[in-house]
Amino acid sequence: MTTQTETDQAALIARIAQQDESALSELYDRYGKILYAVAFKMLGTVEEAEETVLDVFHQVWRTAQRYDATKARVDTWLFMQLRSRAIDKLRIRERMTRTPIVSLDAVEQEARSLSVDPSEEIIFSERRTLIQTAIRELPPEQQQVLELAYFQGWSHTEISTQTGIPLGTIKTRIRLGLTKLRGVLASLRES
Repeated sequence: MTTQTETDQAALIARIAQQDESALSELYDRYGKILYAVAFKMLGTVEEAEETVLDVFHQVWRTAQRYDATKARVDTWLFMQLRSRAIDKLRIRERMTRTPIVSLDAVEQEARSLSVDPSEEIIFSERRTLIQTAIRELPPEQQQVLELAYFQGWSHTEISTQTGIPLGTIKTRIRLGLTKLRGVLASLRES
C-alpha cells in the first residue's frame, strides 16, 4: 500500500525525469541534509560527504526516468545510491593508502640502478622521451585518463568515480588515446 507521501515523491521523480530543475531542488531540500549526515558518518570528511551527495543528485538527474516505484521507495533509492558511492570512495581510499604511487622517474631510476650497460640507459632514455612526446600530442582528456590508468595504476571504475566522468566515456578515451598513441609513436620512430 502506497502512502500519499510515496506518491508525491514518485511524482517528484517523474518531474525530474522531464528535466524539471525545481523538482530536483525540492528533492534536494527534502533529502540533502539526511544524505549528507549519512555520507559524513560513512566517510568522515566534509569534502567527501558533500561530493558524494552531489554525485547522488547528479545521478538522480541523469537516471530519474529509470526509477521504478514498484521496486523501491524514493528514499530507499537515494540511500542505496549514496551507500554505493560512499563504499566506492572508501575502497579507493583504501587502495590509495595500500598502493604506493610510482612515477615514471622512479621507474627510470630503478632501471638505471639495475642496468650496467650504458647503451641500455640511452635506449631507455630515448624511449621515455619518445613516449612523453607522444603523450603530449594527445588531447588533454585522453592524457589524463592514460596517466591515471597506466602511470597511477587506477582501474577504469576508480577513474570514473574520482573524475565524475561516466565509465563508458573513460573506456572510450583510453581506447582512443592508445590508438592515437600508437600512431604518434609509429610516426615519431620513422622520423
